[in-house]
Amino acid sequence: MDPLALIPLARTLVDIDSTTGGEGDCGRWLAAYLRHLHWHVEEQPVAGDRVNVIATLDQPEVVFSTHFDCVPPFFPSRVEGDVLYGRGACDAKGMLAAMIIAAERLRAAGERRVGMVFVVGEERGSDGAKAANQHPLASACRYLVNGEPTDSSLGTAHRGVLRVRLTATGRAAHTSRPEMGESAIDKLIDALIELRAQPLPEDALLGRTHYTVGLISGGVAPNVVSPHAEAEVMFRTVGAFADLQPALDALTPRVALETILEVPAVRLTTVDGFKTMSFPFATDVPFLDAWGKPLLFGPGSILVAHTDREHVSIDELEKASDSYQTLARQLLA
Repeated sequence: MDPLALIPLARTLVDIDSTTGGEGDCGRWLAAYLRHLHWHVEEQPVAGDRVNVIATLDQPEVVFSTHFDCVPPFFPSRVEGDVLYGRGACDAKGMLAAMIIAAERLRAAGERRVGMVFVVGEERGSDGAKAANQHPLASACRYLVNGEPTDSSLGTAHRGVLRVRLTATGRAAHTSRPEMGESAIDKLIDALIELRAQPLPEDALLGRTHYTVGLISGGVAPNVVSPHAEAEVMFRTVGAFADLQPALDALTPRVALETILEVPAVRLTTVDGFKTMSFPFATDVPFLDAWGKPLLFGPGSILVAHTDREHVSIDELEKASDSYQTLARQLLA
């Protein structure tokens, strides 16, 4: 494989199954590949055989960063016409390949202040990003160019995530005498109805906070008044988590609340010459803040990420490599 051939590189990465938790093989291949290109490569341990791959020349002032874990199920690459398909084609192995090509071309032009930080675990809790944020090189870096499928637009902001578990407790009884029990399911339903009525925070750039009830369970049998019920609710936040507290407080007479996951909403850095958008999804950016001012840019659409038709246009992927070079040059100027 030509080391600077973008599509073969992207396909090779896609064809290595790196579903979150099983990124070991992909991390080892990526580290060996970058060493072959004569980068200084560190395999930063995260958990088990899972590693972040950090590649530098001199102390980086700009780093290209994205993740190489993917959601299940794995399926390999294929090219149909001008489109690359496969798990990770747009989220995010295709753009990872574009970043490598961009960094190589910058180096060929004499630029040694660009590095790469490729992490595990973005799809399930960002443990890779949290580990990378502790790296000693981070404090001297000025800019982080993070890659996610943004339709080749620079992000102005993206939403955060607050995932909470609502737990209702009742008292079991025979359903022929429901007055002897206390239905946890009824309490949970009442709490979810109450949540619908709550005003939720809004932001001029990101819009109104919204949420989904993603999981719900409860009860022990059809003929038993339910002693326990719970639901998990995912809020897509637009500001500080404290802004949601009044809506959550309204539920506490009926249910107990437990925070499962917090990803802050962020404002992002932009440069001239790129179209801009705000995005409803969350990224690793809040957990990589030690690496400098954040930018968000990548080829492909979030609408096909995580689907069985995940793909990216080859033309857009190639143009993204040029865009990453342009971004680095503008940020370093």
